[in-house]
Amino acid sequence: MRSYNPDLTPPWKRSAPVPEVPADRDLVVEEVTTGFCGAVIRCEAGTVTLEDRFGKHRVFPLDPRGFLLEGRVVTLIRPSAGPARPTRTASGSVAVPGARARVARAGRIYVEGRHDAELVERVWGDDLRIEGVVVEYLEGVDDLPSIVAEFAPAPDARLGVLVDHLVPGSKESRIAAQVTSPDVLVVGHPYIDIWEAVKPASVGIRAWPRVPRGQDWKTGVCEALGWPPNTGAAWQHILSRVTTYKDLEPELLGRVEELIDFVTAP
Repeated sequence: MRSYNPDLTPPWKRSAPVPEVPADRDLVVEEVTTGFCGAVIRCEAGTVTLEDRFGKHRVFPLDPRGFLLEGRVVTLIRPSAGPARPTRTASGSVAVPGARARVARAGRIYVEGRHDAELVERVWGDDLRIEGVVVEYLEGVDDLPSIVAEFAPAPDARLGVLVDHLVPGSKESRIAAQVTSPDVLVVGHPYIDIWEAVKPASVGIRAWPRVPRGQDWKTGVCEALGWPPNTGAAWQHILSRVTTYKDLEPELLGRVEELIDFVTAP
């Protein structure tokens, strides 16, 4: 005989079911506990990122009954993958469905390290494949003049170089000044490390911490933010939060676009 366990909670105390709404991009909702109101810009497993009208980003968990939509309580859920093709690449360029990668050019773009190369691939990978531009990393720029000489740049084999912390008076600026070939373009961003070129809001932090001089910057960041002392894992977490150019600082965006234009110029 089947047992029967009735719900004895009074009707006025029962939680009424609420609709589940896909957290589609640009959907405007309000988070119930903080009152933060914004448009959905990203939804990942377990979290949704909102952007308010001032451009501020906040990351919230996809908790049941966690949001208001037009004044009604709803549960946001992760959107199902649809058949629609993206109209833009991660860099903001017009997507070309079915485009085949071009044979690699003789020209190259060099970046300082593996993290730099992975970030450039994440945002500009589609564009670079269509243009046939290969990105390689150097493990630092101390030997940049000799690396450029070995590359032997020419009008049909231009070289672009992206340098971290390229600010007046820095070691990097003095090294870059030694490269004078007209077929080489050395540009850089002001950040100590490429991590800083990712907007803090995209990572879910208020700001990148200041690390005392003499301390390893990445290790210091992990310590200040309370992250495990594993810089490789920290970087994978940061990289996973980058989906489009909007997650990066303008100081990096402009320099990478400049390098692509230089290397691909007729």
